[in-house]
Amino acid sequence: MLIGRYFQDRTYQQLSFERDYKSYFPIAVSTRKNGKEETTAVTKLKPGDKIIIRSGELIPTDAMLLSERALVDYSFVTGEANPALKLRGEKIFAGARQTDGAIELEVLKETSQSYLTQLWNHDIFSKQKVREHKTYIDKINRWFTSAVLLVSIGAAVTWFFIDRSLSLNVLTAVLIVACPCTLLLAATFTNGNVLRWLGRNHLYLKNAVVIDRLATADTIVFDKTGTITNGGEAQVSFDGTLLKNEILALVALASQSAHPLSRRIVAAFPSFNTNTKAKSVQEVPGKGLMGIIEDDIYVIGSADFAGAASPTKKSGSEVWMAVNGKVRGKFTVHNQYRDGFTKIAAQLKNKYTIQLLSGDNDSEKEILLTVFGNEMYFQQSPSQKMDHIKALQSNGKKVIMIGDGLNDAGALMQADAGIAVSDNMNNFFPACDAILDGKNFNLLPHFLS
Repeated sequence: MLIGRYFQDRTYQQLSFERDYKSYFPIAVSTRKNGKEETTAVTKLKPGDKIIIRSGELIPTDAMLLSERALVDYSFVTGEANPALKLRGEKIFAGARQTDGAIELEVLKETSQSYLTQLWNHDIFSKQKVREHKTYIDKINRWFTSAVLLVSIGAAVTWFFIDRSLSLNVLTAVLIVACPCTLLLAATFTNGNVLRWLGRNHLYLKNAVVIDRLATADTIVFDKTGTITNGGEAQVSFDGTLLKNEILALVALASQSAHPLSRRIVAAFPSFNTNTKAKSVQEVPGKGLMGIIEDDIYVIGSADFAGAASPTKKSGSEVWMAVNGKVRGKFTVHNQYRDGFTKIAAQLKNKYTIQLLSGDNDSEKEILLTVFGNEMYFQQSPSQKMDHIKALQSNGKKVIMIGDGLNDAGALMQADAGIAVSDNMNNFFPACDAILDGKNFNLLPHFLS
């Protein structure tokens, strides 16, 4: 048993199940002091320090924007898929990722005191989960022990009348052969094999106790962005009337922008990536792009910017198009959901109550309605997610939370079993009870059964 435990620990020692914001933030950041740029450890940042964040880098603490504008991606913190535009003087919270060029900020709080890292000061992160329910072994053990004692005593009494000299031997023989410690051996062997089998299929459990928590759950709560969707991938559909050369021109215009929606449109039309060039390109922050291609004026952006009336219902992020002042249609950008998720959800519904708990907006509510019904909650902050799980538990529910980002960390810790989904095991994933490789997400019903 000890040798087996040793090998199990060696297998899992490279997986950290207790990660916090320190695993997510960079070790150091560029700062500007006395007109010179130098590197400073994140833990040594003080209010008033000037920091420089380049495209693709994380903002490690709450700060005020000193540059003209910033386009920040909060998806890993809030779950919101669309980047937010920030202007000079606005506050940007820790955990955001700058997506469009270098910016300069003034530190408002130390990293350990920022809005995001305050989540880790909650009691749920400083105490172990209580085993509030009896495991299968707990239930069996009481009856097994009673049965062993009754058999041994009964055998001893019977042999007392057959051959008094063998009575004590019979008593001890039964106790030795059918010792309750057999349950320990059986449980260790069984749980060890379950952990090995799950690990081989890329579901890594923190310990054997998680097996019981998964087995007794009756409610599964899913995060949206990065959990049931494929991160960075999107479906792009067009609704309207555009000629081939007009689509070519609009894709060429979109390629001039660093906005993620523009990038997704360009990626969706690889065959249109030619040498077409846009002239006099103007970008209005938060609105869209305008440019001239072959003497025609093209506009791409929000409904108001393109001159269209925005519909009352949205099934995704919309990018409207206009040519020479006439609205010609729109691109709708949907998240790319994991293959077979609808089928996975249908299988799970046979045994579990399933819910969606997302920090993202409700633009894709109509798409998810057939999967989750009315059990969907959008624009949830990290603390609201944690409180939602706690409310379910107070109603007697045994909850599995499945998420992937910092915004899910509190909910994952609060849940009876928290599963972090990671499409790249070298990337960050929050504190949890289990880690699931995103490539095997479709095996979730099989794992639970």
